[in-house]
Amino acid sequence: MSTDNNHAPNETPEKDPQDWVTGEEPMTGPQRSYLNTLAREAGQEVPQEMTKAEASKMIDELQSQTGRGE
Repeated sequence: MSTDNNHAPNETPEKDPQDWVTGEEPMTGPQRSYLNTLAREAGQEVPQEMTKAEASKMIDELQSQTGRGE
């Protein structure tokens, strides 16, 4: 049994949205709500139809622009 010392016991490594099994599904309600908040702050518009993976990438980009990122 090997251990991964880079992550806490209950933490899973972050996957690229392109690798998500459900990445091609429509974005979730919480994603849309957060995207609308970020887009309003950044002076941008959110496309009506986005996948979960596309929404995640846009969230990352807008978080960087608005200073809301980690």
